[in-house]
Amino acid sequence: MILQEGADGGAGAGAGETTDPNPVAEKASGLLDNLINGNFDQITANDIWAVAQPVVVALVLIVVVLFLAGWARRLTIKATTKARVEITLSKFFGNLVKWAILVLGGISVLSTFGVEMTSFAAVLAALGFAIGLALSGTLGNVAAGVMLLVFRPYRVGDVISVNGVTAKVDEIELFTTTFDTPDNRRIIMPNSSIFGSTIENVTHHGTRRVDIAVGTAYEADIDKAREVMMAAAKGIEGRDTSQDPVIYLSELGGSSIDWAVRVWAPTADYWAIKERMVRDIKYALDEAGIGIPYPQRDIHVPEAIQVKVTNG
Repeated sequence: MILQEGADGGAGAGAGETTDPNPVAEKASGLLDNLINGNFDQITANDIWAVAQPVVVALVLIVVVLFLAGWARRLTIKATTKARVEITLSKFFGNLVKWAILVLGGISVLSTFGVEMTSFAAVLAALGFAIGLALSGTLGNVAAGVMLLVFRPYRVGDVISVNGVTAKVDEIELFTTTFDTPDNRRIIMPNSSIFGSTIENVTHHGTRRVDIAVGTAYEADIDKAREVMMAAAKGIEGRDTSQDPVIYLSELGGSSIDWAVRVWAPTADYWAIKERMVRDIKYALDEAGIGIPYPQRDIHVPEAIQVKVTNG
């Protein structure tokens, strides 16, 4: 701090205070002036190193910080997983540690160039307010990510349906959630879009009900058809035997008597059980001589049609 002298030659403490200039900026400015003016004889190795040293240190710091951030993330995930913390929270904490190290590293890089953090704090506060307004959607994604972790409508590994997407949850990050579809496509969705929508957790429960629609011919006996389908449903391999199948007569359709066949299955085997249901019921109806009719239409002609045949 330099105290300016007052009019009477004394030191006036309140007459205006200035802070010391940035030494790195001062040396860089002097070096640049000498280069522009062609005063190469006035440039020394010490001048060049004084400017190059902070740049070298900053580059080394950037590499070290990036390495430490990735290493700390992996270590946090590994440690929390060993402590039997849920994988969703483990990855979230890992990302949190990573971003904290990146922010601290950024501050360290700035300090190598002589930037005073105390004076920089006010600028950061104003800049943060401006960025907060500009990135309100991004901050909303972070808030939504925290709410998803608090309420846990789904976890890593669950299959959910949201915003027209049905896929397995791969990771819940600070801003987004990543999904993998059954055909191995990666989908990244903002957390705010998920938290503000209706979420269907397909694999939340251990068992699911499997429904298929079956149509039988009108000529077939209804009670016999029910008996045949019930026997086939009970014999489906891998179904949940703690709950009995349901054979439901839904309606008399335009071409067939329509049924709904329902069994319960372990969630992991849902699609396999559904395929077995279709196969076994088709074979059972064929064996019993009960037809599954094609769509039929009756055409009624109100007046007789006269056909004339002429010799060519």
